Amino acid sequence: MTAIIKHGGKQYKVSEGDILCLDYMGLEPKAKIEIKEVLAVDNDGDLKIGTPYVDGAVVEAEVINEGRERKIIIYKKRRRKDSKLKRGFRRDFTRVRITKIA
Repeated sequence: MTAIIKHGGKQYKVSEGDILCLDYMGLEPKAKIEIKEVLAVDNDGDLKIGTPYVDGAVVEAEVINEGRERKIIIYKKRRRKDSKLKRGFRRDFTRVRITKIA
């Protein structure tokens, strides 16, 4: 059983047991969350597509941990202008494990 969910402006294809990094939510480890923005559910060939969400579909997940990703360097340079900009960015995330698709 797989589902397509929406969280934080992004879409994820998930199945039970998957681990994914969502946007930071500020939750404790072992906390349970329910994602109700389910766009589609595939139950062994029986595909249900929502308009925009599937009625009654819920994806349950358990928080594993929270942290920050590796730093990404953004470097902009304009040639022959003596202009350059170097900036770093680290994204905060919440790592979750999908426990149930209902």
